[in-house]
Amino acid sequence: MSRLTLLSLQLLVAVVSLVLWQVLSSVPVFGKILLPPFFFSNPVDVFEQIVKWFASGVIWKHLWITLVESLLAFVIGSAGGVLVGFWFARQPLVAAVFDPYVKMVNALPRVVLAPIFALWLGLGIWSKVALGVTLVFFIVFFNVYQGVKEVSRTVLDNGRMLGMSERQLMRHVYWPSALSWMFSSLHTSVGFAVVGAVVGEYLGSAAGLGYLIQQAEGIFDVAGVFAGMFVLSAFVILIDFGVTLVERRLLVWRPTVDGRG
Repeated sequence: MSRLTLLSLQLLVAVVSLVLWQVLSSVPVFGKILLPPFFFSNPVDVFEQIVKWFASGVIWKHLWITLVESLLAFVIGSAGGVLVGFWFARQPLVAAVFDPYVKMVNALPRVVLAPIFALWLGLGIWSKVALGVTLVFFIVFFNVYQGVKEVSRTVLDNGRMLGMSERQLMRHVYWPSALSWMFSSLHTSVGFAVVGAVVGEYLGSAAGLGYLIQQAEGIFDVAGVFAGMFVLSAFVILIDFGVTLVERRLLVWRPTVDGRG
């Protein structure tokens, strides 16, 4: 399937969904509107709200703050997950000792941590960054750990027979093996970094997309809530696209689906 065909199908799904939403929220079916606008709004009102935000310029400040929080959470959480994941995979004793504690911390509900971070770090950006880091770290950590552990023993043995040092093995064997796992987790982590920032803003802040959504919800502005979620979704897609560009650059050696390099 060509890239153009795939893009066309993806756009078709979006168009059909929006048209169906508009019809069900404005046209009576058997004498009743299935999606009452008061509770579900409609695409036209949501689009008008988004246009109003961008036309007035009110959205830019909130987008910038959420972007900074998300990027900081993404970078810090990803870097920590990669480093600790490599360390644990290369030090089985350390991994065995800390295994129950890692699982225990990972099992903590992150939303419960948000008020604690706000208490420790205040209502500025760092409490949102901390919440995002807790979401991103474990996703990247477990994938990098598994990626290093999944290195082919045959490749390792061949490398050692050729006289490769541990540093060379790390660069030419362990790191390429972990990259595919790492980028798989990074695509997921993008969304979680933004979720951490927005949830933190929703619970306590004076700016950001989460703040906009919380304000709209407070006055029963359903169109504003959906508008915030649509802007947030587009925001995540753009960041994920950036991750994809980096992935293509670093994994240029990886064969494609059809088997060609």
